Amino acid sequence: MKWQTEEELKQLLISLIQYESISGTVGEVALAEYMYYLLKDCTYFQKHPEHLKLHPMKDGRSFLTALVKKEAKQNTVLLLSHFDVVDTADYGEFKHMACKPVELMDSLAEKKELLPERAKKDLESGDWLFGRGSMDMKAGLTVQFSMLERAMNGEFDGNLLLISVPDEEVNSQGMLEAVPVLKAWEKEFELHYTSCLNCEPMFEKYPGDQKQYVYSGSIGKVLAGFFCKGIETHVGEPFSGLNANLMVSEINRLLELNAGYCEEADGEVTPPPVNLMQKDLKEAYSVQTPHTAVSLFNVLTMKRSPGELHKMLLDTAKKAAINIKTNIEHKTLDYQRFDSFTPIERRVTVLTFEELWNRAEKKAGKAETERILNFAFANRGELGDRDFSTKIVSELASLCKEDAPLIVLFYSPPFYPAVSSKDDPLIRAVIGDVAEYAAQRYGLEFKEVQYFPGLSDLSYLQLQKQSVDAFTANMPLFNQGYSLPSGRKNALFVPVINIGPAGKDPHKWTERLHMSFSFGQLPDLLQLAIRKLLQ
Repeated sequence: MKWQTEEELKQLLISLIQYESISGTVGEVALAEYMYYLLKDCTYFQKHPEHLKLHPMKDGRSFLTALVKKEAKQNTVLLLSHFDVVDTADYGEFKHMACKPVELMDSLAEKKELLPERAKKDLESGDWLFGRGSMDMKAGLTVQFSMLERAMNGEFDGNLLLISVPDEEVNSQGMLEAVPVLKAWEKEFELHYTSCLNCEPMFEKYPGDQKQYVYSGSIGKVLAGFFCKGIETHVGEPFSGLNANLMVSEINRLLELNAGYCEEADGEVTPPPVNLMQKDLKEAYSVQTPHTAVSLFNVLTMKRSPGELHKMLLDTAKKAAINIKTNIEHKTLDYQRFDSFTPIERRVTVLTFEELWNRAEKKAGKAETERILNFAFANRGELGDRDFSTKIVSELASLCKEDAPLIVLFYSPPFYPAVSSKDDPLIRAVIGDVAEYAAQRYGLEFKEVQYFPGLSDLSYLQLQKQSVDAFTANMPLFNQGYSLPSGRKNALFVPVINIGPAGKDPHKWTERLHMSFSFGQLPDLLQLAIRKLLQ
């Protein structure tokens, strides 16, 4: 037993943080291998090497599975975690120490005046560990290693299966490729998945929030794209065309922080939409106006159906089209004070990606449409999913020039369906038992939140009952490099719960972990939860 005391867990966490496992880098690959060899040294896995495996992914990365099985037992709790982290550029002068907690904290102590007041107090307390991934989510992974060790020691009346994946911070490709493996292991090792326990950290609802939270689900996310095709013109003849940047700006004005998209469920509210990418698609400077532009929006969901949200987004695009036309008419009238001319009618067409595809095939023919798309896929190069999705829309729109100006609604990876086990009897019982025990033993008050607000891979554990056709039918990369395991044959349906460590400032340079809770009280609470989940 080497991962049980607070000091042992702290040292394990530091060793995990020191692998700079930024999504998509070699550090992500190296950490998977490091964890594999850490577990391989355990006596249990030396006796049962078939229960420990690194699974190569399509892109060369790997995810890790580690099964501790009790003889003649089928009930199994999945322990879910991710080991990738976001970039460290935000650390500035401390960037080279972002993944070296001891050195980082020594340097921060010398320049405490640079820290926000809350972070400064936490550093001085000595009870917080700073560093990239300390909170999100290598601390949760550390405690899961501790639970695996307890399982090896025979402390649970059932099985634990650790599944730790890369890429959660970007596309969740690790989890998407892990689901079929979990299905296969369920059959191969005669397992029954009673639940999935994730250990993502607790999120503060506001700065200074002191409450403890347990989550019975995870929020959903749609990345909605709006491709705008205007009409090019010379800057000396601005009323002869329509600037795509003007079009995309109107969409941004209507959608950014639009509270009409906020969804309320059982007292919880989703944040409003936020723009994550906006740009015109000119590749070089010239005095030709930009005639194509794109805007991508993060839209969070809970209980709202894909069909309902799709209609809302489409209605916003249609409203933008009307406003663009009206705006141009007003600006034209204003300019006509200086020079009278007959304005060009500018009616903006709004299409979904599916409608655009059908229109392109009708105009150019199915063979030509497929040829253009096949060429695009064959020459994708280094384009990421977001930019390549936009390129596919742009290629199809080029076959429909006479329809310009137009707005095309599409969806880009990643897509996270909302999941909830709030009404699952097992999850209800476990949350009640954990809350009662935490209050009696530690004086802690745990509050249930139905939807983990930070997005998580739990979204892919209830796809059997999800209907997402409204999104996937309008996703250029769906089944063309991006797919979701669906249906009873391929997907899992497992009750989910999230109990994790306490920290502050995820994805910030002041990210830090509260050690006395995370490595003192949390392991005790997780052990109780696992015992109940195995029943």
